[in-house]
Amino acid sequence: MLTKLTKTTVFALTLTAGAMIGGLVYAQQKTMAIGTGGTGGVYYPLGGAIANVLSKNLPNTQATAEVTGGSVDNLKLIASGQSELGFSMADAAQDALKGEDKFKGNKVPLQTLLVVYPNRMHVVTIDGTGIEKMSDLKGKRVSTGSPGGATEVMAFRLIEAAGLDKDKDMKRERLGVAESVNAIKDKKIDAFFWVGGIPTAAVTDLGATPGLKMKLVDHSEAVAKMNDKYGKLYSEGTIKAGSYPGYDKDNKIAEVWNIIVTGNKMSDQDAYNIVKTLVEKKDDIVAVHKEALSFSLDNQKQDRSPVPFHPGALKYFKEKGVGG
Repeated sequence: MLTKLTKTTVFALTLTAGAMIGGLVYAQQKTMAIGTGGTGGVYYPLGGAIANVLSKNLPNTQATAEVTGGSVDNLKLIASGQSELGFSMADAAQDALKGEDKFKGNKVPLQTLLVVYPNRMHVVTIDGTGIEKMSDLKGKRVSTGSPGGATEVMAFRLIEAAGLDKDKDMKRERLGVAESVNAIKDKKIDAFFWVGGIPTAAVTDLGATPGLKMKLVDHSEAVAKMNDKYGKLYSEGTIKAGSYPGYDKDNKIAEVWNIIVTGNKMSDQDAYNIVKTLVEKKDDIVAVHKEALSFSLDNQKQDRSPVPFHPGALKYFKEKGVGG
């Protein structure tokens, strides 16, 4: 009887110990939410690829890409502790860091992990609207981007630099890129602003729509005025002919760098591991979207990000002899 009881007890203790160890391993797994953007943009597929790469290569880490309104939402999610990482345009991140504009009175402690790729401003219309240049937006129905994204931030600055009033000179909607494309197809708006990578899926869809001729409006001449007022955040760029279906000429535009940011709670070791993984597994992310080609060490320059680099990121860059 004693022997049987001892065996039973040992078995029970073994099960208990196993459960405790299993629980400990489970408890050590890190979950990591990554704020991205809408499903029609570039942040979302890139975020999904990043989540897969981090989950696959970092021990006990489960990363997930979250659909959001874009940069502004991502920065607010980091501020509230609901996300560990987020994509942001440099201008929105600067506002959050300083507590300005949409973050007035609410500074967000931020650190940059990686400068990723330049976001290109698209001013999109179609044949038949009478819009050929920025001044033609006067009196038109125009979407300036979703409330939670940084498209709206940059659109307002571009409209101002072009000598227009965002409230008085146009009937303004606040739609994400996919919603903007649907609205312009249905003739509910005449034009829309979108800041994103090349190609943006929703804009590709518009360019490929039978019976419509998509047009992109030149606006690079406004960059100097934007920088005079808001600091050297913007540069002149080009959406090259052929970037979208049926679009056969270069579009002269304003662009701004995208960054991946975190708050002030991430350890140096975690930041180091994340940055190392994203740079060294870049090809896996490029397979999902070619903008990840810019996830390179050459782009890790502090003047491309108004937010200071995380010390863990700087450690990795120093090892590679670049950046900061």
